[in-house]
Amino acid sequence: MTKVVVFGEPMLEISQSGAQAQLGFGGDTFNTAVYMARMGLAPHYITALGRDHHSDSLIAYAQAEGIQTQSIIRHPNRLPGIYSIQTDDHGERSFCYWRDKSAARAFFQCEEAEPIMESAANADLLYLSGISLSILDSNGQTRLGTLARAVRARGGRVAFDPNYRPNGWVSRDAARRAMEAMAPHCNLVLPTRGDEDALYGPQLPREHAARWLGAGAGSVIMKCGKDGAIIFQHDMKPIASPITASVDPTDTTGAGDSFNAGFLAALMRGRDVETACIAGHQLAHQVIQHHGAIIPRQDKDVTAFI
Repeated sequence: MTKVVVFGEPMLEISQSGAQAQLGFGGDTFNTAVYMARMGLAPHYITALGRDHHSDSLIAYAQAEGIQTQSIIRHPNRLPGIYSIQTDDHGERSFCYWRDKSAARAFFQCEEAEPIMESAANADLLYLSGISLSILDSNGQTRLGTLARAVRARGGRVAFDPNYRPNGWVSRDAARRAMEAMAPHCNLVLPTRGDEDALYGPQLPREHAARWLGAGAGSVIMKCGKDGAIIFQHDMKPIASPITASVDPTDTTGAGDSFNAGFLAALMRGRDVETACIAGHQLAHQVIQHHGAIIPRQDKDVTAFI
């Protein structure tokens, strides 16, 4: 079977409607892992959680979705991070976070981390994000880069979504350094234009892509919101992958995460890059018509997208 490994931070999600609040689960790479699992890839999720009942529930949810949880470390005295979502009248979301002492941030402080990293080096696909880097100190970032380098060196794919969130970093310079250090280890970079503009200043998509390609990335799939995605590869003309249908979003939470899942699942099933982009768009199109990052399981058979 194809071995897919995802590194990141699953979190408790608080969504509010009027005076009522609902507790769920989410997190950028976790959202992607859920959709990958629904497409039959059974990803191994690497992180640390606590030994509390919320961590128990999160792991049970992951297992029910088909995510492999053997690589989740149970930290003895830390808890999961928490975030809340508010959505405006146009479906755009804003977040508040409580995660400074989350268990995932202490992953590399745990003695179980080393054998997990050794096993993960055999991945056919490693997926991580800028948020995965932002929760780690410089040593953890280096160790994650070492894993990515090992996966790519032995012929596996490394996919990276920069997913820049300013409140996760001490400075833009720190974010740039960490992400640019990851670039040479990546076969695929999946940035969002708005995030790239926030991190490097407004530029054309081809200028953002050229920076990643020049730093050593294999290919860049630039997500441009309602304008679709653009495929950039070395010495090849950029290819636009327009969205096949437009819709007024209910909630854009998880749009990029679900695109990544649809794209990567299709790619790992042998589809070409253009077809994989269409699969990503189709899944994201469904997700933004629902509240929250993870749509109810019964609402759509996402395997149809690949």
